[in-house]
Amino acid sequence: MPRSLSPPSRREERRLRQQDISRSQLLDAAEEVFGRKGFHETTLKEVAELAEFAVGSVYSFFENKDDLFRQIFVRRGDEFMPALHAILDDTISDPVGQLHALVDFEIGFFRDHPHFGRLYLRYSNAVAVSSDREIDVVVEERYHDAMRLQARLFARGQEMGVMRGGDPQVLARLFSGLISAYQAMDPAVVSDEPAPAERLPLAELHSIVTSTFVNGAGG
Repeated sequence: MPRSLSPPSRREERRLRQQDISRSQLLDAAEEVFGRKGFHETTLKEVAELAEFAVGSVYSFFENKDDLFRQIFVRRGDEFMPALHAILDDTISDPVGQLHALVDFEIGFFRDHPHFGRLYLRYSNAVAVSSDREIDVVVEERYHDAMRLQARLFARGQEMGVMRGGDPQVLARLFSGLISAYQAMDPAVVSDEPAPAERLPLAELHSIVTSTFVNGAGG
């Protein structure tokens, strides 16, 4: 009979917890510097200094600059996708209400993580990805999962007679393009100010989404 593994000691738990905190602090700093300066202009020294670590400490958690950059997208994707599923896996709720909940969530996510929002808008290209860039592989996989979920929502709305007609896959991509265009103009994401007072009104976006995608609401 195999012996059961002993639970980690309190010292080991503290060590692991501190590792998680240190890794998160480095990712936070990297997200901020990459968001401000872009990939090529950012150095690991700048990231380490902002996080108040030695440069060598970065290599305790990440292979190199490329890996650090990629892990920013992995971390935020690990936060974004479960929340997206929580909204769209529900096949009982009103599809129009879910569509508006999706607007609030996606805009809110970028507003909560504006440095990541800048990175995503600058570096993700779900239309023309290249298999030789690891960042594209990460983004592409999650993009297609998101499009599948959104297309399913549009298809269900069409079956219920509340969503406009058309290929659900096309409608899902049009919806995402509309959200991305809004995010690219949102001062809460693209402004250099730490906390810009001006925010584009979500009520206007909700109105556009309704007139564009809800059956009988346009014109």
